[in-house]
Amino acid sequence: MTTKTGTFEIRDQFYLNNEPFRIISGGIHYFRILPEYWEDRLQKLRELGCNTVETYIPWNMHEPVKGTFDFYGENVHGMLDVVSFVRTAQRLGLWVILRPSPYICAEWDFGGLPSWLLAGEEMDIRTSDERYLRHVRDYYDKLMPLLAPLQIDQGGPVLMLQVENEYGSFGNDKKYLESLRDMMRERGITVPLFASDGPDHNMLSNAITEGVFPTANFGSGARKAFSILKEYTDGGPCMCTEFWIGWFDAWHDEAHHKGDAETAAKELEDILELGNVNIYMFEGGTNFGFMNGANYGSRLTADVTSYDYDALLTEDGQITEKYRRFREVVSGYGRTENGQSPAYGKKLPFERVAYGSCSVVQKVDLFHALDCLAEPVDTVSPKSMERLGQGYGYMLYSSVLHTERRLHSLRLYQAADRAIVFADRKRVLTAADRELLERHEIDPVTAEDIRLDILMENMGRVNYGPIINWQRKGIDGCVMINDRFAQHGWQQYCLPLDNLEKLDYTRGWEEGMPAFYRFTFLAGKTGDTFLDFRGWGKGCAFVNGFHLGRFWEAGPQKRLYLPGALLKEGENEIILFETEGKCGGSISLQAEPDLGR
Repeated sequence: MTTKTGTFEIRDQFYLNNEPFRIISGGIHYFRILPEYWEDRLQKLRELGCNTVETYIPWNMHEPVKGTFDFYGENVHGMLDVVSFVRTAQRLGLWVILRPSPYICAEWDFGGLPSWLLAGEEMDIRTSDERYLRHVRDYYDKLMPLLAPLQIDQGGPVLMLQVENEYGSFGNDKKYLESLRDMMRERGITVPLFASDGPDHNMLSNAITEGVFPTANFGSGARKAFSILKEYTDGGPCMCTEFWIGWFDAWHDEAHHKGDAETAAKELEDILELGNVNIYMFEGGTNFGFMNGANYGSRLTADVTSYDYDALLTEDGQITEKYRRFREVVSGYGRTENGQSPAYGKKLPFERVAYGSCSVVQKVDLFHALDCLAEPVDTVSPKSMERLGQGYGYMLYSSVLHTERRLHSLRLYQAADRAIVFADRKRVLTAADRELLERHEIDPVTAEDIRLDILMENMGRVNYGPIINWQRKGIDGCVMINDRFAQHGWQQYCLPLDNLEKLDYTRGWEEGMPAFYRFTFLAGKTGDTFLDFRGWGKGCAFVNGFHLGRFWEAGPQKRLYLPGALLKEGENEIILFETEGKCGGSISLQAEPDLGR
């Protein structure tokens, strides 16, 4: 590994060690790809002709609990070791662009902001509100000392760091941007700082900040975009920091987003003729666990588990026709050598394997297993997940209607995102998003001391737009019973599903209830495979204790990517948590993905 220091400057163009330098970069998010695959993906990036790799840094993963920092990721298979990722890139002869903004968007839960920001005191997120900034300072106190030694002027590969992300489409608090800039400088960041925004005058002018170089994000129309950007670069170079070559999918989309390779290649030619580029995404990866983001237009649209993005590499790292076409374009500009000697390793460490079908071997429903997974918290009124210290997953709200002998309607106020309601263990209502506020007539339930259970699911926090400040999950208001009163006296069960080893499958199983299903299969050799969940309703999957992500018959995604690095030779375990009462009896592991037509 080279330790020679260098320089990177922004003048009329980019200069690396005082020589003109064109950035040809590709986006790879280390936190969406298992570490066993980093070298393979980075090597393929260099072989495309790129000289740089770009990645976001997600605050919510590195500080999951206030004051508790994780820069390795023992519970997520080591995926949070950002320093190791950067050093691997350097060893393979790549420069690095880091985007450690408090907010990253990235179709990632809450845009990378930690859920605990919503737990207590009210604050204006992404502003100069001191109640928010003090949390950013605490985070940067830990993060920036890790990043500073990775900079080019200290012998590392890092050329630039981003200050915030697409802020011009959110607000215009210049004091906030100046505060972030100063925080980074005060903590040892010496390389150039940059911002990225849409190629729009309002967006760029909202975010322009002294000492922060402006760049643009777009997917087409490079000539027009750069002509606008030039008005803000003070004679500096033009760069497309996110050249969108694909798009993300949301549940209920009609089909997987797929773009035209030739059209994208022609756009790349225009960008490289005029300036610099970061291809977004080179490889998208996977929204493992509960970390998918969401958007909110007329309704909540939660993103699927795959972040394939129609990128140059597939979700499991296969080379695409778009990759081949982009390599032709990039080769026309020659490789800009960077003085780093690549040390190549093996590519594609895992082949695709079909393991076939496996049947349920054990099962237990949620109500029988409840006390294995959570201790109840008594509250007068329902409280949101965040107020009880839970960031992700599900929460069960339970109460007994001592004063009402007939239940015929329900209404949930300040509830998100999806509710399944049971009265005396009978499923009486499923509702989501704005439906939760509506009055719902249900089939009447008549009995003394009716037990009411409401399973709330956090489907992913919105990652873009003004709603980012107002999205507590669960119920943070009240439950109206029969149009007359709010039910008081609740027991709340936090279900982040991070302790499934405590499940006791002998407790019992009732048909139609949310339940856990356990499968096992033997692997003679380990390889990448794809979990087909046809016949199952909605829920999430765990493989050998690793949270693979969500599944939903709504599509378009029909199979979940299961990296071979999570498997072992011999017996492997899969657990599904299914909420709709739809169980197929078996699942299958196939050798091909299915993201929808």
